[in-house]
Amino acid sequence: MSPAPPPNAAEIKHRVDEALHGLELAPEETAEILRFASEEVPHLQTPETSYLVVGSFRSPYVRRLRVTETELNRRFGTYAFVLGDLRDIDVDRLPTFRLRFYIVASYADMIVAVYEQDAGGEVTELGKISEMPFFEDSYVLPRDYAWMTDRRLEHEEAVYAAAVRLAGNPDLDDEQVEAELERLVENARANDVDVSLDDVRERIEEREEAGPDATTYSWVHLNEFRLFELHDRCFPWTDIDDLRSSADRIP
Repeated sequence: MSPAPPPNAAEIKHRVDEALHGLELAPEETAEILRFASEEVPHLQTPETSYLVVGSFRSPYVRRLRVTETELNRRFGTYAFVLGDLRDIDVDRLPTFRLRFYIVASYADMIVAVYEQDAGGEVTELGKISEMPFFEDSYVLPRDYAWMTDRRLEHEEAVYAAAVRLAGNPDLDDEQVEAELERLVENARANDVDVSLDDVRERIEEREEAGPDATTYSWVHLNEFRLFELHDRCFPWTDIDDLRSSADRIP
């Protein structure tokens, strides 16, 4: 038996209309979209705080999505889930990924996006969560991200991410990297972050051994991350422990 239309069917249709920019739907398409909403939206209409976790669903990146999902689910009264785990919407004509995202993101309390590369489906997600209505409820966790001017070094994770980016900069020779790392540690200590030059070097070595080399992002990505950073909703990381710490900083 097919599930009954959700009680908020009119609101769902409005979200779909926004996602598809007013595209006219066939009755069977509308029915299938409402079936999806009947299965997935009720989980997000409970007293629990819901976290939609997005990012690459490919290996090995999906492992970090699972770490983030698990970390958020450790909290009392939370429901964290990965977008890629939801069933598809069975309509061939329509952009179903876009529909799933708009419907679910509209009802999730928060959106948490994990980044390790500048390619793949997570690129389009970044564009969506950077704009209203999703921006105010979104957080980004980019690996190895550091804005290299006006650094906001208030947490160890940001210091280590900046160090890894410096070490992987092809435009700097070894002497310049060392000088920049020293300056980085000085700035961090000025912000009461208890790290030493040896700590930073050790983290760079660990990151290089783990591979791949420091993640590179396009200028477009860096600008989007910077926007979230200026709103105190960008938490960089370099390894799994950092990722857990960054996830813990999300409200």
